[in-house]
Amino acid sequence: MSTRRFFLKTAGTVAGTLSIAPVLAETAARDWKEMEKTIADIAPETLASDEDFWGWIKESYTVSPNLIELNNGGVSPQPKPVQDTHIRFYQYCNEAPSYYMWRQLDNGREPLREKLAELAGCSAEEIAINRNSTEGLNTVIFGLNLKAGDEVILNKYDYPNMMNAWKQREKRDGIKLVWLDMQMPIENDEEIVKLYTNAMTSKTKVVHLTHMINWTGQIMPVKKIADVAHAKGSEVIVDAAHSFAHVDFKVTDTGADYLATSLHKWMGAPFGSGMLYIKKDKIKNVWALLSNDKPDGDDIRKFETLGTRSFASEMAISSAIDFHNVIGSKRKEERLRYLKNYWCNKVKGISNLKLNTSLLPQYSCALAHFSIEGWKAEEMHKYLLEKKKIHTAAFEYEKLNGVRVTPNVYTTLRDLDKLVEGIEYMSKNAPAR
Repeated sequence: MSTRRFFLKTAGTVAGTLSIAPVLAETAARDWKEMEKTIADIAPETLASDEDFWGWIKESYTVSPNLIELNNGGVSPQPKPVQDTHIRFYQYCNEAPSYYMWRQLDNGREPLREKLAELAGCSAEEIAINRNSTEGLNTVIFGLNLKAGDEVILNKYDYPNMMNAWKQREKRDGIKLVWLDMQMPIENDEEIVKLYTNAMTSKTKVVHLTHMINWTGQIMPVKKIADVAHAKGSEVIVDAAHSFAHVDFKVTDTGADYLATSLHKWMGAPFGSGMLYIKKDKIKNVWALLSNDKPDGDDIRKFETLGTRSFASEMAISSAIDFHNVIGSKRKEERLRYLKNYWCNKVKGISNLKLNTSLLPQYSCALAHFSIEGWKAEEMHKYLLEKKKIHTAAFEYEKLNGVRVTPNVYTTLRDLDKLVEGIEYMSKNAPAR
């Protein structure tokens, strides 16, 4: 059976049944096994350009036909199976909240922890389920035992919430923040590692790393930096908000002692869902941000004392993992990189345009940032939104003045052609000053 015919046959089944009810999920699983046979021998790099396959994936999304969403780096839409699971659990909770939330759905946390750990490539005893990267990283930042004079290395292009958290510790506890600056894109691991290595001293206690920088999509060689930091006696925090479920890796590949991510970004889980990883032998060294009876204990669950939260959102994470696994981590990564390269290669020759993102596969994936001479970031964002109905993200920060574009697996080449049209127009028509 051709891939096109099979996609059309199975799209409705998978979109409507995956991970909602066991019997229906079994049906979807059987259909996927047939699909897997069809694509099993196709390399992820080759499948990345198979518009039939990705058209089948798009059928599982309910995105607006009236707006081209190219700010998936901010927050991604959930595929319909995840939405359906979330709604079903939400309605279930409302039948008898204190019973169904606390006595029924809450029992699903341990299986979910196992599922996340399998995807992350670590022990379930190292995974805490929370609400976003900011919460996870703040837990570590405010929970570590640091004293006045201890040094923490940061990059000016780390995420603002994390920079602010460290500034609060500096103001409150007298620690010293060591700030690094760099030009992007950087396409040399040795240059990046040297930047961090030169900043390390005997007083360095923590090196804070962003795996994929949200401003430009720059992928950092975090494992190489972590190895140097550990050799010098420092601990390593990794912000994986944009890399987890985006590029294919395991948390142990990063060298992180502590790592957090937002599952509502590239995983496509419900809004306000996240994951915190802490190496088992490090858990006892981090005080719980929201305390329980053993805030200095060695059980990862001490970080889940959040009080009442959305149990429906939490349990629907499992459906998002199922959908992610249906696609496959490597296939997803290659498609996202293909989409970025598709539009970037069409505009990179424009003389007054600057790509602030590398096109080398080891340094970028879906996220890319561009600038056009004569245009301010917000002006480009406004033009694309009002004239082309394309939603992007405008960033004017430090050395950057431009627009970030982040497609997702449901994005079509036609969507990106519209983006290219808009960029070409802006390159020839700068606003009057």
